Amino acid sequence: MSVWPSDLFEFAFISNLDSRLEELVKLAEQEDWDYQATASERNHPVLLNYLRYTYARVAEEEKVELSADGMNTAFNTGLVTPNQEPIFAVFERNAIPDRQPWYLRKWCRKGEHDMVRFQSLPDMANYFANPAGLVFDSAKELRANVEHIIADNKERFPAPYNGMDDYALQTFLKGAIDNAKERVRRNYKTAIPQYYKGKIQLLLPLCLGNPQRADLALVAEDHGSFYRASTCLTLDMAYNNARQLARPDRDWLAP
Repeated sequence: MSVWPSDLFEFAFISNLDSRLEELVKLAEQEDWDYQATASERNHPVLLNYLRYTYARVAEEEKVELSADGMNTAFNTGLVTPNQEPIFAVFERNAIPDRQPWYLRKWCRKGEHDMVRFQSLPDMANYFANPAGLVFDSAKELRANVEHIIADNKERFPAPYNGMDDYALQTFLKGAIDNAKERVRRNYKTAIPQYYKGKIQLLLPLCLGNPQRADLALVAEDHGSFYRASTCLTLDMAYNNARQLARPDRDWLAP
């Protein structure tokens, strides 16, 4: 069991969260961290989600580093500056009683003086042992539970599809799944990996009305000799999840 709490906000206090996120946005190489169609209570929700899950993973892997004097901790955000210099989150011991043990002091570039406090620089989070799982094997069968996808996720479908009767929607969805399978056969980059509950899954585009524009993302899970798909995600949800591993190729999934 990890010595670090699994939740970032249990581990550390972050004052003026919106401002701290904005600081990181400006320090890191340019990237769009906002949803396109989903309302959010704050700016840069994709970045906040990314940091929470990155911290949870490095805590699980025990890659949070303690400084030589025990007064600071740090983890590798996995982000880099425009000059490709790694960025770390650096924390200081919290002197306020009955609060989180640490508080965020600053975002640090690898070359900053603050990082000399650490004998070893924190390593990046790792999500997979076998990179083959990141690529869709088109030789395997894709089994899609179309009825279940619609029954559990109809509210995720855009208009007018979310207002159709289930049988009519099944027809559109089956065609979109067939097209997605053909698309990934032509270009393996079409399948975008995401990390979910300790497993790598692959996201495929579902284009219901326009073949040039994805409406949803089909989630395919590897079961050895075949893939199984029983759910779909909105594009904002899919980007949020996929960004945890890497910035997705903009072929069809873009913020």
